[in-house]
Amino acid sequence: MAFSKHIFVTGGVTSSLGKGIIASSLAKLLQSRGFSVTIQKFDPYINIDPGTLNPYEHGECYVTDDGAETDLDLGHYERFLNVPTSQANNVTTGRIYYNVITKEREGAYLGKTVQVIPHITNEIKRNFLLLDDTGKYDIIITEIGGCVGDIESLPFIEAVRQFKWEHGSENVIVVHLTLVPYLKSAGELKTKPSQHSVKQLSEEGIQPDILICRSELAISSDIRKKLALFCNVDFDSVIEALDSDTIYGVPLLMQEEKLDERVLHKLRLPLDRPAEMTAWKEFVRKIRRPKEEVKIGLVGKYVELHDAYKSIAESFIHAGAINECKVNIAWIQSEKLADEQNLYLLQDLNGILVAPGFGERGIEGKIRAIQYARENQIPFFGICLGMQCASVEFARNVLGLKEAASVEMNPQTPYPIIDIMESQKNLTLMGGTMRLGSYACQLKAGTKVHAAYQNLLIQERHRHRYEFNNQFLEDFEKMGMICSGINPESKLVEIIELQNHPWFVGVQFHPELKSTVANPHPLFVSFVKAVLSEAKNLKR
Repeated sequence: MAFSKHIFVTGGVTSSLGKGIIASSLAKLLQSRGFSVTIQKFDPYINIDPGTLNPYEHGECYVTDDGAETDLDLGHYERFLNVPTSQANNVTTGRIYYNVITKEREGAYLGKTVQVIPHITNEIKRNFLLLDDTGKYDIIITEIGGCVGDIESLPFIEAVRQFKWEHGSENVIVVHLTLVPYLKSAGELKTKPSQHSVKQLSEEGIQPDILICRSELAISSDIRKKLALFCNVDFDSVIEALDSDTIYGVPLLMQEEKLDERVLHKLRLPLDRPAEMTAWKEFVRKIRRPKEEVKIGLVGKYVELHDAYKSIAESFIHAGAINECKVNIAWIQSEKLADEQNLYLLQDLNGILVAPGFGERGIEGKIRAIQYARENQIPFFGICLGMQCASVEFARNVLGLKEAASVEMNPQTPYPIIDIMESQKNLTLMGGTMRLGSYACQLKAGTKVHAAYQNLLIQERHRHRYEFNNQFLEDFEKMGMICSGINPESKLVEIIELQNHPWFVGVQFHPELKSTVANPHPLFVSFVKAVLSEAKNLKR
């Protein structure tokens, strides 16, 4: 089996510079040249996975087909590459230590003292190679979370140093992302933070092969020479990364900077296949020059941190481009809508999406938003908890079951419209125990969702503990709320759809997790199309 080429992406100076977007952009360029590429993320926190983290802490939890709860950067990887990721694509310090401690308890180390070096670093290196062992990839890009110099990142950086020494500089390179800030008072860009960042990396035994410099202003030739000289990299390997109006413009900026060419040159890979980015450029053109605009309210409890709903926001960009329409998102805190006086927040919306989440906070506001959408014929999309809230709203206000609720919010409700799944009732561990990953859904012919998918059997990703209570399904369908999608094995209601409404769909799964640039999710495309149609009708 041929050894894959490996690219490690590290970051310095500050967090949130965009390592994930840079890694995704580089991967896209290499993929467009015909290479098979994947990306993995190594996070320095001690949680086994981000599944139990508050979205305010870490943004959304991204779920893969195989049921892994992962970092949101894996969403970027999939959206750019249109290739599914897996458990092997996201590894945390917690998982590394868990594996090592488990082996130690099993007696795998033959009585040796277990230490960070070599046992932890060896386990990290073993995980570097998990995707390599599949034999499917020419190039594997590994993003190292955090900043160089962080205490928690040190074992990962040491593992990268060893890995590069073991496999050679023609097979392993390090791309370091740093910041070149502009000081307004001095009127110039400053290179010193980048110099210190590279110095820190060098002290830990790694010399970066390529330096990518985030900057608000263009980096002059003189500044590039200075960075090359004092950071000990080739002049041509100092890459400018200017701010972009859209993350999907970054691959094109990196192509202009010849980042892919420098990487291929360093890895001794052929340069004879030019990057084919025509479709990507057309997608970016549609984002930048929309023919129409709509306003969709995203009602959720974590709206103060937009990354908590990152995949939904990106899905709207994908669906908007297909419809040549810009989707302007109104971020609406669901708690505010619990007060009827705040319903004015919904008045100028062309569509309403009620977002997923957990817990009681903000539930009544979500239910009010759904009632408003239903009664005013506003296109509505409910995802996971949003679908469950739509079911409760319908039971209360159409079926007349005023005390209807989800048992998650009210365990004593006489009308448990949403009940805990049988398989979840006796679980005591919270981490990784939900219904996770890809499951089948059988669609009902002639429905809006069937028209959207153009298929009767689909696969979608899930992350939930509660489900629609089928005891109430017959009453729902008599009053016009039909089950338009069901799991063929468990008979779990996956999709509800309101008849005699422009577009009112609730789904138990997370369609946003499968939307990519190359394949925008059909439900988002259909929803945005309906929103656009209704908006045009209002103008007439």
